[in-house]
Amino acid sequence: MRPAHVYANPTDEQYHQILDALHRQWRVATRAMMVLLSASGMSAAEIGALLHYDPATVRRWITRHNLEGLAGLPDRPRPGRPRLGSPRLGDRIRTLLTTPKAWTTGRVWRALGRPPLSLRTVYRRIREQARWCRPRLTAKSAPDHDTVCAGIRDQIAALPEGSVVLAEDETHLDLLARVRACWTPVGVRHRVPTPGTNLRRTIHGAVNLATGAFHHHVSVRNVSVVFCYFLDMLLTAYPDAPVVAVICDNGTTHHSGITRRWLAEHPRLLLIEGARYSPQDNPVERIWAALKQHIANTAPATMADRIRQAHTFFRHRTPDQNLTTTAPWTSPWLPQGYGQDFWPGA
Repeated sequence: MRPAHVYANPTDEQYHQILDALHRQWRVATRAMMVLLSASGMSAAEIGALLHYDPATVRRWITRHNLEGLAGLPDRPRPGRPRLGSPRLGDRIRTLLTTPKAWTTGRVWRALGRPPLSLRTVYRRIREQARWCRPRLTAKSAPDHDTVCAGIRDQIAALPEGSVVLAEDETHLDLLARVRACWTPVGVRHRVPTPGTNLRRTIHGAVNLATGAFHHHVSVRNVSVVFCYFLDMLLTAYPDAPVVAVICDNGTTHHSGITRRWLAEHPRLLLIEGARYSPQDNPVERIWAALKQHIANTAPATMADRIRQAHTFFRHRTPDQNLTTTAPWTSPWLPQGYGQDFWPGA
């Protein structure tokens, strides 16, 4: 049988916990309760005595509800504590960071004149203006860069109809793993074993700047004989082209005596050297970046496995992917509008 009456019997500690919650995290619900008790006929003084609020506070929340409804019961935005540091602190930090230097939070704090701010506060202000990343090394350009590129454009524009233009470059393939940042489970750090003794192979690569077809050859060393063999591969790949123009950098194998003699015997191949110290002009550099990203953090057991990784990378790429990666239309080597229509109308 149910009891006739049930009364709460909290301890003093529990009672004060309830009152504390009504005045803190549940204060908006308490204000709604004030409105309900007032609607039931209780006065502001009675409600204040029940909920331990001042009657003036009860009347304020009832008035606000009458004017704004439920939207008037939550706390209104209010100004907080003023930010530490001068209003120009962000501009001063940005001005400092525009000069390349090994900036750390401590160095920035000292360069600012040791303001009365904690390093954590300085860190938060720096994050508003900058991000943590590594600088990028850029090659210096030759003084005659623009003149050389203009000459290359003129040579390409003067080629007979049906000629093929390729960009060529070399890179090294190491058995030692290239380590890149990646997502790892919390509390775990991946370990990539080293081979003990590093081995290296050279990859010669060339991309057709109109179709995106990519040609490559792996060799033990980067010597003139291997470079001439690769050029012969390119001639064989385009037997019907009146001229196969290959644009490359200024590597020693590209103008050695062996290469010059080979070129004299094969007039159908036109070798064009770009401006010095300008690897950013060569679209093939972006293919190498994609290859090294593909094989990063992997440790094959043998050099043959590493070479197999490279062959697999090239085998699974389509000409369209190569064009997207190399973006040859951004190279200063090509005349305006050369090759495909990369931006067809919708």
